[in-house]
Amino acid sequence: MSEDPAAAFRVEAEELLDGLEQDLLDLNHQLGDKTLVDAVFRGLHTLKGSGAMFGFDALAAFTHHCESAFDKVRKGVVPATAALVAVILSAADHMRALLDGDAAPGEDAAILARLEAAVSAAAGAEPPTPVSRRGWRLYFQLPRDSMRNGTNPLMLLDELRALGDCTVTVRTDRVPPLPALNVRDCYLGWDVTLIGDVGREAIEDVFLFVMDDMLLEIAPIAAEAVPAGADALPIDEAPVDEAPVAHEPDPVVAAQGQAANDDDGEPAAKLLVRTAAQSVRVPADRLDLLMDRVGELVIAQSRLSQLAQQDGGVALRSVSEEIERLSDELRATMMGLRMVPVGTLFSRFRRLIHDLARDTGKTIDLITEGEATEIDKTVIERLFDPLVHIVRNSCDHGLEPAEVRQAAGKPATGTVRLSAHHAGGEVVITVHDDGRGIDRARVRARAEENGLIQPDQPLTDNELLALIFAPGFSTATQVTSLSGRGVGMDVVKRTIETLRGTIDLASIEGEGSTITLRIPLTLAIIDGLLVRVGDGRYVLPLGAVEECLELSAEEDRRSHGRSLISLRDRLVPFVRLRELFATGTEPDPYQKIVVVSIGSERVGLVVDQIIGNHQTVIKSMSMLHRNVGAFSGATILGDGHVALILDIGHLVDLAQPREERRYAAV
Repeated sequence: MSEDPAAAFRVEAEELLDGLEQDLLDLNHQLGDKTLVDAVFRGLHTLKGSGAMFGFDALAAFTHHCESAFDKVRKGVVPATAALVAVILSAADHMRALLDGDAAPGEDAAILARLEAAVSAAAGAEPPTPVSRRGWRLYFQLPRDSMRNGTNPLMLLDELRALGDCTVTVRTDRVPPLPALNVRDCYLGWDVTLIGDVGREAIEDVFLFVMDDMLLEIAPIAAEAVPAGADALPIDEAPVDEAPVAHEPDPVVAAQGQAANDDDGEPAAKLLVRTAAQSVRVPADRLDLLMDRVGELVIAQSRLSQLAQQDGGVALRSVSEEIERLSDELRATMMGLRMVPVGTLFSRFRRLIHDLARDTGKTIDLITEGEATEIDKTVIERLFDPLVHIVRNSCDHGLEPAEVRQAAGKPATGTVRLSAHHAGGEVVITVHDDGRGIDRARVRARAEENGLIQPDQPLTDNELLALIFAPGFSTATQVTSLSGRGVGMDVVKRTIETLRGTIDLASIEGEGSTITLRIPLTLAIIDGLLVRVGDGRYVLPLGAVEECLELSAEEDRRSHGRSLISLRDRLVPFVRLRELFATGTEPDPYQKIVVVSIGSERVGLVVDQIIGNHQTVIKSMSMLHRNVGAFSGATILGDGHVALILDIGHLVDLAQPREERRYAAV
């Protein structure tokens, strides 16, 4: 089934708008950068032309006004200013709304009025440095069935004319005799001489949606820059320094290109642009469906492996091992398809920081590190909202105003640092600000005021900082558009926990705060440790397991109060899952303690038997059991039975009151 062209355009347009936003944010820091000005204009121009081609007339008409304004910047008529960039950023938001069909009535007129004012103000600024212009000679030939697929060559020529002064000549040498002519096919080719201060990328963008199937040759035609306003450019000048980059063409296209050479024997030194497909866009629901099928294959392989062990046949075990190898490879490939760099998430915060700096009146720099770190696409999507809350709090509560920072001996510009790296089967994301840090006395006073703790109740530093994640907690003295309502950090904690992750907070007063998120790489298939507690079997995420110890019946009887073991000169508490789950069974003679890590803490989980490693296909809990916090999901074992996946963080939270009551009773 073919994809809806309008839906395909929406995806392309979202990518164009994302790129446009990043270019505008860069330009805001480097207003004189000609390359960025060209990139912004190119993005607006491509969005306008593509929108008109796919029937998004309102989007195309609105974008045309923005493109015209930036064309004046590109041609040096007006300089780029911060006010103009701010208006175009607002315009980009409105373009997204037009794309989704939920634009507010009258919003376009208000933005265009601000745009006109910004252009008029820029026109009165210092005259820009005169720009130079270049010239290009190009030939393009569309696929024969292009018009049947919705491509209009006249619109492509109009877009080229919008880039500069154009001279167009049509080639008719491919038109067949009348009896063989199909009126639905395109037989023509076009020679174009384009004069203007335009880069090769802008020309390629005109043909963005047909590039893979067409023949396009581009070559520079002048060595000297031509002042803006010139009407002619000599064609016989030596080539400019920007030499064509040769691409390896498709053999069929190359043959067509040779046949289309000029009759005067001009050498084929022109650029043949033939973009190879480096990636394929696949709808997310199809990836999810494929992931489900891979999961079913893993379960089937587990059953086959179990049968092979029970049967004992050499041939059956050999087949099982081969299928297991193939299953592992397919699983790894599938997981690779779902992985995306965390930089796609980090880049979205540049706009947020820009807006927060404007709203708070502070000067804020965003530094990102580890953008190439990959994580599952589903995790990326669900991480954005929690990170928005954290970054907003860092800018509003954490960073001080410039005058306060300078009085404290700090730079006037505050810094928010987003970083990511892999650690085992997790990705670790940290948000650090160099602000005022957390005032412990203020946190304690507000917690007592809200009844979260009793006056003079002893708390460790970690316990005190953890109060920030309590529902309704806020240290803000007044409600603003950014904070103060006590909503946010508790939601962040719950969201991270639904991702089977953890959140840690560290802060030094006067120096800043750091929030660390530890998130599993994927929510689909994990390596687990299969254990037995009573008559039930459970899965522990293998990435959280540190080591396994034996707990004899005698040692179990000797433990009183809070259960502790000494592990390399360090006391580690442990929890008896048999009691927590109320199995009603007697413990095995030799129980096992599985030591797991939760952030910087370690806890032992007492189980009856460790069965071994298990590739765990995570299935969602039913609506009836979804709120049972001790379990994050379920999986199907090789024998068809269900094993629950333990949520280690929730287990410890559930066990804490139980252990405190045990300790108090002693």
